[in-house]
This record gives sequence, C-alpha cells and structure tokens, in this order.
Amino acid sequence: MTTMTVMPHAVEGWTVADLEALPDDGLRYELVDGILLVSPAPRPIHQEALLELAVLLRAGVPATMKVYFAPLDWQPDDATSLQPDLLVVRRADVRERNIVAPLVLAVEVLSRSTRRYDQLLKYSVYAEHGVASYWMVDPVEPSIVAYDLVDGGYEEVGRASGDESVTLAKPFEITVTPNALVSG
Repeated sequence: MTTMTVMPHAVEGWTVADLEALPDDGLRYELVDGILLVSPAPRPIHQEALLELAVLLRAGVPATMKVYFAPLDWQPDDATSLQPDLLVVRRADVRERNIVAPLVLAVEVLSRSTRRYDQLLKYSVYAEHGVASYWMVDPVEPSIVAYDLVDGGYEEVGRASGDESVTLAKPFEITVTPNALVSG
C-alpha cells in the first residue's frame, strides 16, 4: 500500500517548522521568504565534484571551522531554509539540528535543474543574510567562480576553468583546480 504525503498548505507561507512534516524522500526542500522550493536529487557528476571539493576543503579547514555537505539546513530566519551543497561554519555556530548563524562559506555545485536558482536567487539570499563567501562550481564545464561579501554585496574574487587553478584567501587559503574535481 502506498501512502501520499499531503502538503500542509500552498507553496508560499511556509516556515522552517513546516519542514519537519515533509517526507524524507530524496528531494531537497528549501524555503526563501516563506516560499517552498523543491529540487530533485543530484546526478553523479554533481556528487563527484561535491565530494572532491569537500575533501579539499576538509584538508585545509582551520580548527575553528567545520565543513558540512547537504543535506544540512541553514536557517537564518523563520521563513528561510537553504541547503548549500557545501558549507563552512565556525565551530561555535554548530547546533544540534541546523545552522542559524551566517555561514563562512556556501558552495553550490551547479546542475541543469538548479543553475538559475543558484546563480540568482541563492546568490542574493546568501548576500542578504551575511554569508561571507559564496562559490559556484560547474562540474559539466569544469569551473569555479568565487565571491566575497563586501559592504553587503558580493564581489568576484577569483575564477578558474579546466586545468587552471585559483587560490582563494577566504575563508582560508585554498587552491582549486576545476578539472581535478571531476576527473577522479
């Protein structure tokens, strides 16, 4: 017998408390200003880039910070809940269930179904809520674009594609070569 989960209300007007009632079904449920956004599970190339980048970040992270990967909710207010593909947080900001403090770094690995969402919506939400650094990684055309928050808006601080490398200073010094993230 199959059971169906009924959404508690329309697409908008959601709170982070409403997310507790949603099924653990492999989909990613996120909120922006109370609007429910649902995206499919990632593809293998997405996961490959995510894993390689997580290993790279984990190797260089200072003791005062931690690296996590989705699904882990970042909930800066009651109407916003995002799950960056990778996130770096201060150890002091880690709670039992989710993260509410501004992130040190949010990383999104772009996919066909989330590209515009990551490049426009998440970009603006992360800046609005004080995420210090934001990186977008494209695994299909291997590349990275990195931004740091300056006076409330993002400024590009580095980019690389293919076999090029970029060394980024924040949140800690790290060198990323996009092809190395997907050629494993």
